[in-house]
Amino acid sequence: MTAPANVTKIHSEQLIDIDPVLGNFAERAEASRQARQLADKSVAEMKEAGLMRAFLPKKWGGLECTPQEFFEKQIAIAEKDMSAGWVAGIIAVHAFQIAIMDEQAQRDVYGEDPDTCVSSSYNPVGAKVEVADGGCMVSGRWGWSSGSHHCTWALLGGIVPGEGYRTFLIPRSDYRIEDTWFPMGLHATGSNDIVIDEPVFVPDYRSHKRLDGFLCKNDQNNPMYSMPWAQLFIRIVSSPAIGAAKHAISLFIEKLNGASTDPTKAAGDPDITSRLAQAQNLIDETEAVLYRNFDIMMDTLNRGEEIPMVDRVKYRYQASLVIEKMNKAVDLIFDVAGGRSVFDGHPIQEIWKDIHIARSHVANNPVGFARNLGGMMIGAESQDEFV
Repeated sequence: MTAPANVTKIHSEQLIDIDPVLGNFAERAEASRQARQLADKSVAEMKEAGLMRAFLPKKWGGLECTPQEFFEKQIAIAEKDMSAGWVAGIIAVHAFQIAIMDEQAQRDVYGEDPDTCVSSSYNPVGAKVEVADGGCMVSGRWGWSSGSHHCTWALLGGIVPGEGYRTFLIPRSDYRIEDTWFPMGLHATGSNDIVIDEPVFVPDYRSHKRLDGFLCKNDQNNPMYSMPWAQLFIRIVSSPAIGAAKHAISLFIEKLNGASTDPTKAAGDPDITSRLAQAQNLIDETEAVLYRNFDIMMDTLNRGEEIPMVDRVKYRYQASLVIEKMNKAVDLIFDVAGGRSVFDGHPIQEIWKDIHIARSHVANNPVGFARNLGGMMIGAESQDEFV
């Protein structure tokens, strides 16, 4: 299932050619789940399709895709395997953040290979940062670094004493990956820990201040790079659930059509038909808001205007609702999926677990974002710099 043509203004020229290999992600889903990380071949196919260059500036060999096209492709991948869609988004979106950093940082990562993969962990709780001449000394432990096995750089969050939050861009030679990913869902994301035992020097040009991201500072020619960095990242960790929920509906309908009894009897069951309609509507509404928001933001930026702060706050809140809505959509199906669905390995159960685990990401908790939006609507200032 794909977005209706009238939902989004995606350009007719599609730059990411992932459609021919989508079936491969479905075929590898179980093996990837068992391995607790995506197959190397899956990441190679993402590279070949141009996915890792979607947000990379053209001067480094990138495609400079619209966010609308990228999210269409991410959702399509997640419809085959939510873990694959999650990793695809997490790795690919980092090219956007690095594109708004110092040009030397861009050259360090992409100067020789535009398909270089970068993972991240932005939670600064385990980081130790000390100011040094021309940069910072950084060490510590960071969790949830999705796709890190496939990456040669990492973006790691930390608090600079006396200044505030920065993201540090660090090469694989300066950190190790510790195998800690034994989750209930999203198994194949390989979201292991990044560890730096002894402090390493990170030059200032390879760090990014949160305030600079908030102010949309960049040196790129494409107006897209004046989009708040946060607006892309928050959607990366919620949009895969849209594809997963579509998959759950397809599996449920397939089960009904393959039943040994007359499948048309289900059409006369008001509980089943009502649940299907509600689930489908939740998906359509959620997807429509996603594309509408990026249509508005891109139109605003292409006119040379700034996105109003209240809209940025609203869009962040709406992104945080995606997981809860997709959980509800899948719950509607899972509750009537039959006795076999309670056993480990049942495909709808795996989707149910994947989406519920995604709710654990801080960006998918709507409480604080609702409070911020409500406050702004009655005259308060935004309390969030990551919008």
